[in-house]
Amino acid sequence: MTPEDRFPGPEHPDSGPRHQPDLDVLPYGTYYEPEPAGGYPEASYEAETYSGYGGARYLEQHWPAPGQDQEHDAPHTTGHHPGYEQPLPDHSSPAAAHQSDDPPTIELGPPFTEPGLPYHPYPAPGPGEPPGPLYVVGDVHGYLDELRSELRHQGLIDADGHWSAGRSRIWFLGDFTDRGPDGIGVIDLVMQLAAEAAAAGGYCRALMGNHELLFLGAARYGDEPVQSTAGTASFLAAWRLNGGQQHDLDRLEGHHISWLSRLPAIALEDGHLLLHSDTTAYLEYGDSIAAVNDAVHDLLADEGVDEWWDCFRRFTKRFAFRGDAGPMAVHELLDTYGGARVVHGHSPIPYLTGAVHADDGAPPHIPGPYIYADDLAVAMDGGVTMEGRLLVARLPI
Repeated sequence: MTPEDRFPGPEHPDSGPRHQPDLDVLPYGTYYEPEPAGGYPEASYEAETYSGYGGARYLEQHWPAPGQDQEHDAPHTTGHHPGYEQPLPDHSSPAAAHQSDDPPTIELGPPFTEPGLPYHPYPAPGPGEPPGPLYVVGDVHGYLDELRSELRHQGLIDADGHWSAGRSRIWFLGDFTDRGPDGIGVIDLVMQLAAEAAAAGGYCRALMGNHELLFLGAARYGDEPVQSTAGTASFLAAWRLNGGQQHDLDRLEGHHISWLSRLPAIALEDGHLLLHSDTTAYLEYGDSIAAVNDAVHDLLADEGVDEWWDCFRRFTKRFAFRGDAGPMAVHELLDTYGGARVVHGHSPIPYLTGAVHADDGAPPHIPGPYIYADDLAVAMDGGVTMEGRLLVARLPI
């Protein structure tokens, strides 16, 4: 298991029950590096995109060593977020204050302008009018400046941060918050772009990542105990261990919760099966895209803390598509849900390729999306939290 996603409980180094790949066997794959977009200086783009905030050094300094007691690494407090009509947890302890200073995802219409208001469907292309180009965005994890820089570089937003891509289509692959400096700012930007894209005849949509489940669970259930084989655990403790930022929880409002809770877990677009996690766990929630999304939405609407916890843990599994058994795992998903290729986030490309640490200590070089598993899988998490790169790419690759 990589240090990216930790929670109290036994480690799950593989991503699904259908095979047990050797994690020392690296995938055979290639990088895709698109030509730089015209009209935007490449030098300034790189300077803005390669972030030194947090990164691998943060993981090394703050990650518990093997065998360390993780049950009590973060303080346990009680309380829930006001978006769920409960008082906020008390994070006034010194350990919590220190953690908050550390750097560290449905088919939606435009977001609610006010909680409870209806939304409108996206306009369909006119007769004979093809859809606009399709883009995907990898894990953002609160790195708002890097996201704006990359969207600007791709010509998708203007200098003021507004939609400038006409009928283009964008899918965010999940994990908006945690570890980076402004997760709520990222969510607000995506919601803004969803409305602006719809008005222009395009769309901006997003998947639910495991960090959306974790963030919502921390807000709703706080330090309420969950059933864990490692003993007492809670969403709040797990959220903190995974880079949860107190300022994000403080700014979380009802309309954010409504929007995040309705994100789909899986989507199919132009023959690309879009997932957050590189896992086969989706198969445990249904044999169609609609069934999986309905099952997750029903769980978030009606089920209790243990069901939420189980869902979070399933979608935190990873590495199902690497190694010799990887193509078979991809085919399981494609044969069930359709599509010709899987596009996912979740597992940082430096971990997939084994290039986490360079000999000279330089940040990992991520020229673009990583294509592997017999060209059936495209990895989009460029490792922005470990001084890699926030990836935005046009499909097909």
